[in-house]
Amino acid sequence: MSESFIEKRTHARHRVLKGGRLAFDGGGGIDCMVRNISPTGARLDVARPMGLPEQFTLLIEADQFKRRCHSVWSHDRQIGVAFD
Repeated sequence: MSESFIEKRTHARHRVLKGGRLAFDGGGGIDCMVRNISPTGARLDVARPMGLPEQFTLLIEADQFKRRCHSVWSHDRQIGVAFD
């Protein structure tokens, strides 16, 4: 990372590698890989970040984790989400 990078997060994120799913309100969803997570958000790998709805639910079955969230940034196949 460049030296000019300014950390804007209020909570540190913890590295993880867990399978997850983004569930959509109207039904359906897509699989994702959770790369890091904090109390306020996460970084996810998804096959196609384009066309995601404004809000969705992140599910991590292994942890019985379920949180409403929305995308705050995307780059290539990665998205950053904030928990609602």
